[in-house]
Amino acid sequence: MARPVFLLACALVLLASSLASAAVVEHSLYVKNLTVQPLCQDQVVTAANGSLPGPTIRVREGDTLVVHVFNESPHNLSIHWHGIFQLLSGWADGAAYVTQCPILPGNTYTYRFNITGQEGTLWWHAHTQWLRATVYGALIIRPRRGNSYPFRKPYREFPILLGEWWNADVIAVESEALASGGAPNISDAYTINGRPGDLYSCSSSTYKLTVVQGKTYLLRIINAALNNELFFKIANHNMTVVAVDASYTAPMVTDVVVITPGQTTDVLFTADQSPGVYYMAAHPYASAEGVEFDNTTTTGIIVYKNAISSTPEMPDLPAFNDTPTAHRFFSNLTGLVNGPHWQPVPTEISESMFVTFGLGLVACEDNATCSGPLGERLGASMNNASFELPTNLSMLEAFFYDVDGIYTTDFPDQPPLEFDYTNSNNSFNTSIVMTTKSTKAKKLAFNSTVEMVLQNTALIGIENHPIHLHGFNFHVLAQGFGNYNPMSDPEKFNLVNPQTRNTIGVPVGGWAVIRFLANNPGIWFMHCHLDVHLPWGLAMTFEVEDGTTTSTTLPRPPLDLPQC
Repeated sequence: MARPVFLLACALVLLASSLASAAVVEHSLYVKNLTVQPLCQDQVVTAANGSLPGPTIRVREGDTLVVHVFNESPHNLSIHWHGIFQLLSGWADGAAYVTQCPILPGNTYTYRFNITGQEGTLWWHAHTQWLRATVYGALIIRPRRGNSYPFRKPYREFPILLGEWWNADVIAVESEALASGGAPNISDAYTINGRPGDLYSCSSSTYKLTVVQGKTYLLRIINAALNNELFFKIANHNMTVVAVDASYTAPMVTDVVVITPGQTTDVLFTADQSPGVYYMAAHPYASAEGVEFDNTTTTGIIVYKNAISSTPEMPDLPAFNDTPTAHRFFSNLTGLVNGPHWQPVPTEISESMFVTFGLGLVACEDNATCSGPLGERLGASMNNASFELPTNLSMLEAFFYDVDGIYTTDFPDQPPLEFDYTNSNNSFNTSIVMTTKSTKAKKLAFNSTVEMVLQNTALIGIENHPIHLHGFNFHVLAQGFGNYNPMSDPEKFNLVNPQTRNTIGVPVGGWAVIRFLANNPGIWFMHCHLDVHLPWGLAMTFEVEDGTTTSTTLPRPPLDLPQC
């Protein structure tokens, strides 16, 4: 009898220790209009807590985060906690019309969720229209008290948020494009922590970071830009990647980071150069040929304490279209096996999907003039289904209350037509380029394992697309160029130590294979994280059914859930 009592006592001590190490962390976000002048002119934007970017939220693994959002802006609003699993808290995911109706102007909503099994760098952002251009901030998850990083503790750590700036009302930019059926105006600048840097004429400020020679720092890099993937470098310094999307990686030394909108990358860098002043810089990786883009460069300055020079050295950034460098970076990342929260690759596959995605055209309305190619509207689709958000009720409410007419569960596992997907001769083939709007979900049984081949197409144009999955991480088994070959490409699968992500840049004119475990009931959004493509329809959803126990069943919605 003594041994069971002893074991029970040990278990209770461990439980008490675990509970004691977790906390309830509470924040408030006041979202309202703000006049700023980062570049040449005053501009009214929507921002959180009077700053751009918004406040950094810091928690520890195991904590419960409570955030009160006060919408004092003139726009509908929701806040997405990008990369958070939201285990049994799908009501807090923040995808407007998918998991909630938006918070109306003048209203308030409280997001409450536990953060379990995750640590690293994530972020939060608006998930309505183009508001995330200015409504965003870092979400940093440190290890639970008593635990440590799986690398040497840095001297200090800093969030580095890469943004995109328009000298215009971004809601108007988006609305004008949607009204015309054509492409939106490109941005005027990029930013580092809200500041364009001193390479722009009449830039208001440059982000500066002071370092001590010989010390090692952790930079938590977040690409919060709306529509551009970015190259990031620090003059004369290497970096060591230790995590992506809040998942630890095997250390990878590099002189350049490539990062898509939605992704995060944690790097260690040591101030090991002569005391001086060095630029950190970012400019676009523009993989689409013949498409206009903002080709400017944002800079910050790293200043050594007791620097002997005041003139910053500039890094040699890759060419805008340097796909080999981008692919080398993305494909060389591997997971940290047996590191904190490492999950092995599921081996038994329940659902196999082959999903083509890219741009397309939607028929212009009768008696209308549209500015897209061939006189039609620009659109986008996955398996030729161009996603359209509902407006009367969120999809998650329709799922929970079993309401018909909001969405259907017939998203196809295969494209409706097989063709030479990456052949640019098909770019404007009218027999395959047209698509239609719908609101579709793929139904999944609880705890099923899903393998998806994400196949880029050449319709309208070829480019690298960042695809983000809400509610789950996925293993990246392989990626490559051209059309996926189901006979030979599985031989390239990394089933031992693949990188784990929530957002993947599918190679330009290529493919990627991902695998994930659907262990979280609810409705989960999968979409392109280029905001220019999301309203065009490059998205779909998963309906994950409840499990068989209370602990695997989606709970009732909060009483203050916003209504449409």
